Amino acid sequence: MRSWFDAEGFIETDVAALAVSPGNEAHLHGFATDLVGYDGQTQLLYLHTSPEFACKKLLSAGEERIYFLGPVWRNRERGPLHHPEFTMAEWYRAGEDYQVITNDVVALIRVASETTGIKTFSYNEQSCDPFAEPERLGVVEAFERLAAIDLACSLGEDGETDREALAAEARSAGIRVADDDGWADIFSRVLVERVEPHLGVGRPTILDRYPSAEAALARPLAGDLRLSERFEVYCCGVEMANGFGELTNPATQRTRFEQEMLEKQRVYGERYPIDEDFLAALSCMPAASGVALGFDRLAMLATGARRIDDILWAPVPEAR
Repeated sequence: MRSWFDAEGFIETDVAALAVSPGNEAHLHGFATDLVGYDGQTQLLYLHTSPEFACKKLLSAGEERIYFLGPVWRNRERGPLHHPEFTMAEWYRAGEDYQVITNDVVALIRVASETTGIKTFSYNEQSCDPFAEPERLGVVEAFERLAAIDLACSLGEDGETDREALAAEARSAGIRVADDDGWADIFSRVLVERVEPHLGVGRPTILDRYPSAEAALARPLAGDLRLSERFEVYCCGVEMANGFGELTNPATQRTRFEQEMLEKQRVYGERYPIDEDFLAALSCMPAASGVALGFDRLAMLATGARRIDDILWAPVPEAR
């Protein structure tokens, strides 16, 4: 993987594990720790859930093609496809369209196949040919085709969402909707239960043009503010990568972060601070595209493993 990045003209970057904020997405959970000074005063810091904030500061400082390959930490995540500490490959291209970065992901999936000699990925009785031409599918189209749900009816022209419209569509499709579910909760349940299992079957799927409400760090799609330049790549029903055409408007980004933290407070009773240095950096950050790829998941599919724990040298022990 590093050889591929070198050939593409990227510079590897190493970022600090400790951060002022682990990220400001409602359902993202960080590990907190206290930094204690000589005077005994403490400062609350977090293990980063992604190198994104640090990498974008580097883009603002003039770097044009950078990548990170290393550990990240996410709390409340443990299962066949999740581990509290995992390896992430994340990279950015300044001045290049987000469609270019989707091609990068497909190229690296093929690198993994070539390296291991496994020509067909398989997981949960699904298979995927990494060398087949990827399917490109918009989220609105995916909901209509795979879940029989008209997602567009719940999307306003300025990116606002209609919870009741989506709830009615979900109920008519036989999907459970709780009284306290917000629009995002319903969206996520439809995606996980009805859409994702059918993505990346036979060939990789690039699921793109996410609703703006589900893309806090992505810029709006040109000509359609309901949607955004966010995409995910799937193989065998497994999400492999999540990327954006990056939002660079600090005022809009602050508003989105604040909305996400209000939702986090509502659901989990907590919120994370906003990294003010990050917002300041956005004001001079060039147009760019970036993506994060789960290295462990790629290793799973490229070696035939069933669980992330199977490809880790020393998994974090599970609670007994």
